[in-house]
Amino acid sequence: MKTAEYAKTLRRMLSYIRPYRFSLILSILTALASVLAMLIFPLLTGRAVDAIGSGDLSEFLRYVALMAISASLTAIFQFVQGLFNNRMAFSISRDMRKDLFHKINRIPLSYIDSHPHGDIISRMVNDVDQVSDGLLMGFTQLFTGVITILGTLVCMLSVSWIVTLVVVLVTPVSLFTASFIAKRTYNLFYRQSEVKGEQTSLIDEMVSGASVVSAYSMEEENQKRFDKINHSFAKVSLSAVFYSSLTNPVTRFVNSLVYMGVALSGGLSAVYGLMSIGGLSSILTYASQYTKPFNEISGVVTELQNAIASASRIFALLDETEEKDESALPVLSSADGNVGFHSVSFSYRKDRPLIEDLSLETRKGMRIAIVGPTGCGKTTLINLLMRFYEPDSGYISIDGKDIASFKRTSVRKRYGMVLQDTWIKKGTVRENISLSKPDATLSEVKRAAELCHIDNFIASLPLGYDEMISDEGDGISEGQRQLISIARIMLSDPDILILDEATSSIDTRTELLIQDAFARLMEGRTSFIVAHRLSTIKNADLILVMKDGSVIESGNHGSLIEKHGFYYELYNSQFA
Repeated sequence: MKTAEYAKTLRRMLSYIRPYRFSLILSILTALASVLAMLIFPLLTGRAVDAIGSGDLSEFLRYVALMAISASLTAIFQFVQGLFNNRMAFSISRDMRKDLFHKINRIPLSYIDSHPHGDIISRMVNDVDQVSDGLLMGFTQLFTGVITILGTLVCMLSVSWIVTLVVVLVTPVSLFTASFIAKRTYNLFYRQSEVKGEQTSLIDEMVSGASVVSAYSMEEENQKRFDKINHSFAKVSLSAVFYSSLTNPVTRFVNSLVYMGVALSGGLSAVYGLMSIGGLSSILTYASQYTKPFNEISGVVTELQNAIASASRIFALLDETEEKDESALPVLSSADGNVGFHSVSFSYRKDRPLIEDLSLETRKGMRIAIVGPTGCGKTTLINLLMRFYEPDSGYISIDGKDIASFKRTSVRKRYGMVLQDTWIKKGTVRENISLSKPDATLSEVKRAAELCHIDNFIASLPLGYDEMISDEGDGISEGQRQLISIARIMLSDPDILILDEATSSIDTRTELLIQDAFARLMEGRTSFIVAHRLSTIKNADLILVMKDGSVIESGNHGSLIEKHGFYYELYNSQFA
């Protein structure tokens, strides 16, 4: 990372501390108090030694009592400092995760679709934890270490300027060594965070798709994939830890040189009468205190490198382009259902055109079925209708008005949508059904469940509509999940319906009952139906036959069969 980028990332990390500057000030003050109490201890020790030499027992006991007070105050202040530091670190973690979660709700769906979900999760969990740990260690040890070093030098100077001069001359070697190594560890820690994200993503895939992995006997191949990533993670982690770990032993070696210099110069000073035995005892203790913070600071530098590497990944996500601000746009409060596509073109990748120059007009109450082979653009049309994606050119209208001229959320509220892939949140059955209408009464929720013929199943649950369910098992079948999703749309009473293979996981008998409920729900509403089983859309007012992103045929079932075209071939292929 370039120096400017490094400094920018560090400044952004520090900006998260600003709301807790009061705690930071108190942390600095308690660190100062604990260091002062600790620095007095060696001085008192030296005085106690001199008191023993002079045979003054009362003076000796007085210094021992003061030593006990000094040690107690040091422990108390360090404990209080830890409380302030923990509050800052975990509050910052909370704020970062809040910002990341808020960001995920505001970035385009295209970003979520194009990035591994496990990597996004890793940034919110692992990287934030690493930043928190780095800040916690930094404020716990960095401030204390710096103050200890400066305070110790002052105390040593008061005892012997000769010994202090020896310490000052040797110290830059330790600082240069730590800085030299730290500059070379950042890239390794950044790569470590990246590989950790890849590993989290793979684990997420394997856990969520465990049944598919087992069904296709992919365990061995996936094990190889995991071993490869795991090996890369171990390799880069070993390199990062190796280089960062050099700091501590090298610093300890230099510190040993410092202590040796203090011992020799102090011993000679005592021999020639330049200081007392107690003074020598004090200055040796100060030398030990002086060198200790360098070891701690070397660890802080390592953690800080890791924290900045993780923070750069966090800020990269926070800097992603958000969906266009639409706060000034009007709300689409209602819709008759006259939907139009006007020369719409769209592609997920610029080098792979999908939908090109699509024009289409529908009227209120029409049932529009969209059929075609896999990858022809059926679901893409739905994504464009819902404004999950925006057209590259052209526009989509509702009742003659460009939907881009209204708030995105208000456009989506005009639709009721059931997708082939169901989603159940962790919550009660009632909460899951009422996602589409949070203020719905229990009687309204029950009515929606009855229309979907899932009320008997819900009644069989121990807590009925208050039974907790999630998208991770709970004894709920895929078909029952889909019925709960259908109950949402029954409850929402939308202006326009979108059914994307809405009954794909439901048995034939229940499907017939659901189709009857859908038929009643579609009365007077514009409905878009994506279907692979063509027998389910024979009664549609308009059937759009898509191929390679274009509508190649349109009409009702009878007219399309008479044409003996692509639809005719598709329909007959299902009954051959």
